[in-house]
Amino acid sequence: MNWITNYVRPRINSIFSRREVPENLWTKCEACGTMLFHRELSDNQNVCTSCGHHMSITPRARFAALFDGGIFAEIAVPETLPDPLQFRDQKKYPERMKAAQKATGERDAMLVASGEIGRTPIVAAAQDFSFMGGSMGMYVGNAIIAAAEEAVKLKRPLVLFSAAGGARMQEGILSLMQMPRSTVAIQMLKEAGLPYIVVLTHPTTGGVTASYAMLGDVQIAEPGALICFAGPRVIEQTIREKLPEGFQRAEYLLDHGMLDRVTPRTKLREELITIIRMLMRQSPAVRGDLPAPVAEAATTTPDTKT
Repeated sequence: MNWITNYVRPRINSIFSRREVPENLWTKCEACGTMLFHRELSDNQNVCTSCGHHMSITPRARFAALFDGGIFAEIAVPETLPDPLQFRDQKKYPERMKAAQKATGERDAMLVASGEIGRTPIVAAAQDFSFMGGSMGMYVGNAIIAAAEEAVKLKRPLVLFSAAGGARMQEGILSLMQMPRSTVAIQMLKEAGLPYIVVLTHPTTGGVTASYAMLGDVQIAEPGALICFAGPRVIEQTIREKLPEGFQRAEYLLDHGMLDRVTPRTKLREELITIIRMLMRQSPAVRGDLPAPVAEAATTTPDTKT
């Protein structure tokens, strides 16, 4: 037995050999190619620290950054029929749903919650594009109605973050019916005199832009978000012309009057606080964790001189 070969050399190799780095520690920016450390990227709300490219973010991660202290209460959404049309393509619809639920950990493509931002109570709803492309089905319709009803009940504004590829084809006409249903829900807010603010994220397309995503009192978008009914490729093939640079992107729509603001995700919370308090006719938010200062009553010292 050669102890140098069998023991010493493997021991030295184990000490000085390069350790394997887990693949999920780094994320490559799709825009600039920079390798970003996962914790740094998470702390910056999935926005590239090098070029500012906005990557996708889950509703729960978004709410954790939006609400005070990351604390929010989830609002229950009524259940829907699991497979109303018995739809099947390469897979059965229930199988696709189970796969999406397992991958995302969510029941469906929209999360509804209530909480406070800058000590301002709100109701918020956010779509998850990673759940079957954020497609609008009966559950999403129920979620918007539940959010609107909760907002009216609590007399709070509703903030909705849209991210969808359109209607869910597996639910056919039942999916398209969510467009008028969600429109009626938004009308409930307007009749109650409550603000409805929409934040359009990448991408917001299809029937979503023909209903609740374009009905906000204030329309805000994240930088570079694709916002359209039919995509640029479909339009180019139809009209057989080259579209302008950045066509249907957030900045293009802002220049053409379809949006009110284009705001980076890292600055969105502060802007929402300002807009909501303004629309609710409240005083400006107090920065920091201290309570709002109480104005002391003016006191007058009686004149003791005669």
